[in-house]
Amino acid sequence: MKRNYKVLLLVVLMAVALWSFIPRAPKSDPEKDKLLIELLTFVIERGHYNPAAIDDDFSKGVYKDYIAALDPSKRFFLQADIDEFAPYETQLDDQIRNKDLSFFTLTYERLLQRIDESKSFYADILSKPFDYSVNETFNTDYEKLPYAKTSAELYDRWRKQIKLSTLSSLTDKLEIQEDLKKGITPVVKKVEDKDAIDNKIKITEESPVKNEPITPKSFEVLEKETRENSLKSLNEYFDFIKELDHTDWFSVYVNAIATRFDPHTNYFPPDEKERFDVSMSGKLEGIGARLQKKNDYTEISELISGGPAWRGKELEAGDVILKVAQGNNEAVDVGGMRLDDVVKKIKGPKGTEVRLTVKKVDGTLAVISIIRDIVEIEETYAKSSIVEKNGIKYGVIYLPKFYIDFENNDGRDAAKDMAIEVDRLKKEGVKGIVVDVRDNGGGSLKTVVDIAGLFIEQGPIVQVKSAGRKKEVLFDRDAQVQWDGPLVVMINSFSASASEILAAAIQDYRRGIIIGSKQSYGKGTVQNVIDLNQFVRGNTVGDLGALKTTTQKFYRINGGSTQLEGVSSDVAMPDRYTYLKMGERDIENAMPWDKIDPAEYTFWNKQANFDAAIEKSKSRILANSTYQLINENAAWIDQRNKEYTYSLNLDQFKKEQEALTLKAKKYKSISDYETNLSFHSLSYEEQLMLKDASLKEKRERWHEALSKDIYIEEAINVLGDLLPKTQQKPTATNVKKSPTPKS
Repeated sequence: MKRNYKVLLLVVLMAVALWSFIPRAPKSDPEKDKLLIELLTFVIERGHYNPAAIDDDFSKGVYKDYIAALDPSKRFFLQADIDEFAPYETQLDDQIRNKDLSFFTLTYERLLQRIDESKSFYADILSKPFDYSVNETFNTDYEKLPYAKTSAELYDRWRKQIKLSTLSSLTDKLEIQEDLKKGITPVVKKVEDKDAIDNKIKITEESPVKNEPITPKSFEVLEKETRENSLKSLNEYFDFIKELDHTDWFSVYVNAIATRFDPHTNYFPPDEKERFDVSMSGKLEGIGARLQKKNDYTEISELISGGPAWRGKELEAGDVILKVAQGNNEAVDVGGMRLDDVVKKIKGPKGTEVRLTVKKVDGTLAVISIIRDIVEIEETYAKSSIVEKNGIKYGVIYLPKFYIDFENNDGRDAAKDMAIEVDRLKKEGVKGIVVDVRDNGGGSLKTVVDIAGLFIEQGPIVQVKSAGRKKEVLFDRDAQVQWDGPLVVMINSFSASASEILAAAIQDYRRGIIIGSKQSYGKGTVQNVIDLNQFVRGNTVGDLGALKTTTQKFYRINGGSTQLEGVSSDVAMPDRYTYLKMGERDIENAMPWDKIDPAEYTFWNKQANFDAAIEKSKSRILANSTYQLINENAAWIDQRNKEYTYSLNLDQFKKEQEALTLKAKKYKSISDYETNLSFHSLSYEEQLMLKDASLKEKRERWHEALSKDIYIEEAINVLGDLLPKTQQKPTATNVKKSPTPKS
């Protein structure tokens, strides 16, 4: 992400002329909505890299996306509603031009009506036992599912959906009862196993009794429990829907328009813009607590390590917030208030006081005073670890995002932090570094240029092209090399945008080896975030939010685009997503791939055994039975994701689940994999952990995950192969045999 306002200068100048003299609109939602639509289309059409024509085809796309967003499971609207909406399918382009809100108003009011009607559906359905002996099925392929023709048909769809949910829970409970009869106390995982989620099954694990024994229950009691739990979940879901107001639903409509230009052009309502800024900078001003709704109240779910609430040691996870007061002002009751509104009252400028009246976990009441401060979201920032293999130290740097604080030059910056981590690893004596950008969706374009520059002498990093303009080449102009040793960059299918720029530059220079998924996500575009309020003088309608729009495309220094194609790994390793369609190339209105002339650059010629290391890695992967099993599991996951029909007969459902569980056991050794590598923190961090138990716990969890990560293991192997032969120490563990899977 880059705030290159020069690209939008013309837009701003024209907008000032157009919007500075608009009449003062009354404070009403329709006027604000009309203004927002007009601003949105004006800015996109003049600032977007390649704006789509707002015509009938555009209208059809908006219509389809918007209706799908309102009712993705087709459990609210009736076919009669869709028939009533249908004439608008090719009229939305005209409505957008004319600031006509009739389609939105119609769909919004009808949705609220259908939601209200649905409340009586699920309450009635769950008031009586299900008959699980009936032979019936339910298809969860909602995209192909037709809309219900009548309320009775819609009611039956709700019944089957809820029945499937309770049936899944009931089979788990019945399995527990069977284990109890055998003298085994099963412990049901609170969070479903990742493999279980992907394979659409539930898994339980067994352990000896360590607490109060579970009392056997009758089928009737278990069946009632599942309905009660389902009722509670649906009540919570509808409580969440109840919190959504007109502005929230209108934002859905606006985004249906924005994303038709391309998948990365989005509208940010004011609250969402603030969250985006936090995600980019990794910091906020407040008390440092994560909140969640609990019935009509707001509960503390987590304290952020190092934040003012954490430092004060009075607030705890599980405390329920009853009232909020600003300094010495009167406390405001926040019961029944929207979560976003509670957050607004608690957040505030650094140095100001907020007083929370809370109900403690033990039931007592307390008034807690907290002085707000800068809170850094530690999970956003780069972190590193050390691993030793065959007497040689290696470093791993995990970079979750290319973050930057746009508003503060002295704020956190991914490039500065990466330079610090590299320097720390050098002082620890590492001989090779892994840069892990798996699941990194991107961020600041400036930071990725600076980060790539840490590993090369100087030269081009990425090429950027704006519509109708000559390309711009972004250079690393610093001749200093922060790290000139063996380098591996790890990517996966979710590495996108800035992650792909980094991987592509390292690959094009032959500076390091790219390993991971067959290819990265494939997002080769640059977005600018534009505050819409700047275009309106004397704004009387309130905060209009911001627009993130695609203004540029970036290209590798070899001239190719990463758009759609992504970056192909030098060493491609199978993973659970190998066969799933989840990249930019699988999005309907993604921008096309193209190429431009290459930039002038010189290969890094200081890595003599580059090609040999790649071939050795490929050979290891082919010989490793766990990778073969991962690939087989990926194919099975892909197959499972194409199966949508479930039996609602208890006996048949149990048979299907038992077959799936048996099949899944074959792949259990993947999650049980151990690398025999031990990871630990750097010296400075070990000192910090003596005083920060939360940091210690987080690092221990990370290091445990690294020690079970087969991909990290191969990255370390590759670093070893990149070392000069005089430093390499042959070992029999280079090709690790995996346990034979049991079917």
